[in-house]
Amino acid sequence: MWIAVLIGALSGVVAALCGVGGGIIMVPLFTAFLGLSQKQAVATSLAAIVLTALFASLKNSANQFVDWKIAGLAGVAGAVVAWLAADALKHLSNRTLTVIFASVMITMGVRMLFAR
Repeated sequence: MWIAVLIGALSGVVAALCGVGGGIIMVPLFTAFLGLSQKQAVATSLAAIVLTALFASLKNSANQFVDWKIAGLAGVAGAVVAWLAADALKHLSNRTLTVIFASVMITMGVRMLFAR
């Protein structure tokens, strides 16, 4: 249980500073240290990130950093598509999901490094 708490705390720091945490921190650590399958790690991190995102959003709003119009539009669109796409999780193998996850992380990381 302490490992889960430490993973959550690390995810909270990264979420607050970078706007990410569930996927980048929780998923790999849940699989490596808690023995969850890739599917379980994805689903568990999504459930855990709800509170992290809520509290970071409240603080960022108080600091006047949130554009609520963009957040609302992106949030509704993301929620609808996530609801529909969550069914795909049961049809993908853990290996395929890991490859997709790693590919997205590498692609976005490289893009961010070279963005102006």
